[in-house]
Amino acid sequence: MSIRILATSDDAEAKIQLVLPDDVHDGPVSAVGTFNDWTPGRHRLIRRNNGTRSVTLTVARGQELRFRYLGSGGRWFDDPDAEAVDHEGSVIRI
Repeated sequence: MSIRILATSDDAEAKIQLVLPDDVHDGPVSAVGTFNDWTPGRHRLIRRNNGTRSVTLTVARGQELRFRYLGSGGRWFDDPDAEAVDHEGSVIRI
Protein backbone atom coordinates (compact mmCIF):
# COMPACT_ATOMS: atom_id res chain seq x y z
CA MET A 1 0.00 0.00 0.00
CA SER A 2 1.20 3.49 -0.58
CA ILE A 3 0.13 7.11 -0.31
CA ARG A 4 1.67 9.56 -2.76
CA ILE A 5 1.39 13.34 -2.65
CA LEU A 6 1.66 14.57 -6.23
CA ALA A 7 2.97 17.96 -7.34
CA THR A 8 0.41 20.56 -8.42
CA SER A 9 0.66 24.12 -9.67
CA ASP A 10 -2.01 25.24 -7.19
CA ASP A 11 -0.72 26.17 -3.72
CA ALA A 12 -4.20 25.72 -2.22
CA GLU A 13 -4.76 22.15 -3.44
CA ALA A 14 -2.89 18.87 -3.40
CA LYS A 15 -3.38 15.65 -5.31
CA ILE A 16 -3.17 12.49 -3.24
CA GLN A 17 -2.82 9.09 -4.88
CA LEU A 18 -3.87 6.06 -2.85
CA VAL A 19 -2.39 2.81 -4.20
CA LEU A 20 -3.14 -0.77 -3.15
CA PRO A 21 -1.80 -4.10 -4.41
CA ASP A 22 -4.50 -5.55 -6.66
CA ASP A 23 -4.61 -8.77 -4.65
CA VAL A 24 -5.46 -7.08 -1.33
CA HIS A 25 -9.18 -7.68 -1.99
CA ASP A 26 -11.01 -9.73 -4.62
CA GLY A 27 -13.81 -7.28 -5.43
CA PRO A 28 -14.20 -3.53 -5.83
CA VAL A 29 -12.55 -1.20 -3.29
CA SER A 30 -13.43 2.44 -2.53
CA ALA A 31 -11.56 5.09 -0.57
CA VAL A 32 -13.99 6.54 1.95
CA GLY A 33 -13.23 9.41 4.30
CA THR A 34 -13.47 13.04 5.28
CA PHE A 35 -12.74 14.11 1.68
CA ASN A 36 -16.05 12.60 0.48
CA ASP A 37 -18.21 12.73 3.63
CA TRP A 38 -17.60 9.00 4.16
CA THR A 39 -19.68 8.16 1.06
CA PRO A 40 -18.91 4.66 -0.30
CA GLY A 41 -18.44 4.31 -4.06
CA ARG A 42 -17.51 7.92 -4.82
CA HIS A 43 -13.77 7.21 -5.04
CA ARG A 44 -13.31 3.70 -6.43
CA LEU A 45 -9.81 2.39 -6.89
CA ILE A 46 -9.16 1.47 -10.54
CA ARG A 47 -7.16 -1.65 -11.45
CA ARG A 48 -3.88 -0.92 -13.25
CA ASN A 49 -1.75 -3.13 -15.52
CA ASN A 50 1.11 -3.10 -13.00
CA GLY A 51 -0.69 -5.23 -10.39
CA THR A 52 -2.05 -2.33 -8.35
CA ARG A 53 -5.24 -0.36 -8.09
CA SER A 54 -5.37 3.35 -7.32
CA VAL A 55 -7.42 6.51 -7.03
CA THR A 56 -6.28 10.15 -7.13
CA LEU A 57 -7.98 12.73 -4.92
CA THR A 58 -7.80 16.52 -5.09
CA VAL A 59 -7.95 18.02 -1.60
CA ALA A 60 -7.29 21.36 0.09
CA ARG A 61 -3.84 21.76 1.59
CA GLY A 62 -3.43 22.27 5.32
CA GLN A 63 -5.93 19.69 6.46
CA GLU A 64 -5.94 16.35 8.16
CA LEU A 65 -7.59 13.58 6.15
CA ARG A 66 -9.11 10.51 7.74
CA PHE A 67 -10.00 7.58 5.56
CA ARG A 68 -10.48 3.85 5.28
CA TYR A 69 -10.84 1.45 2.40
CA LEU A 70 -14.16 -0.31 1.88
CA GLY A 71 -14.15 -3.53 -0.08
CA SER A 72 -17.09 -5.48 -1.41
CA GLY A 73 -18.99 -7.40 1.23
CA GLY A 74 -18.55 -4.55 3.72
CA ARG A 75 -14.88 -5.29 4.48
CA TRP A 76 -13.21 -2.18 5.97
CA PHE A 77 -9.43 -1.91 6.17
CA ASP A 78 -6.81 0.75 6.87
CA ASP A 79 -3.63 1.86 5.14
CA PRO A 80 -0.53 1.02 7.20
CA ASP A 81 1.44 3.62 5.18
CA ALA A 82 -0.65 6.46 6.67
CA GLU A 83 1.00 8.81 9.17
CA ALA A 84 -1.21 7.27 11.85
CA VAL A 85 -3.96 4.70 12.20
CA ASP A 86 -6.47 4.93 15.04
CA HIS A 87 -10.02 3.82 15.83
CA GLU A 88 -11.34 6.20 13.12
CA GLY A 89 -9.03 4.84 10.40
CA SER A 90 -5.97 6.08 8.56
CA VAL A 91 -4.72 9.66 9.04
CA ILE A 92 -2.62 11.85 6.72
CA ARG A 93 -1.86 15.56 6.95
CA ILE A 94 -1.61 17.59 3.78
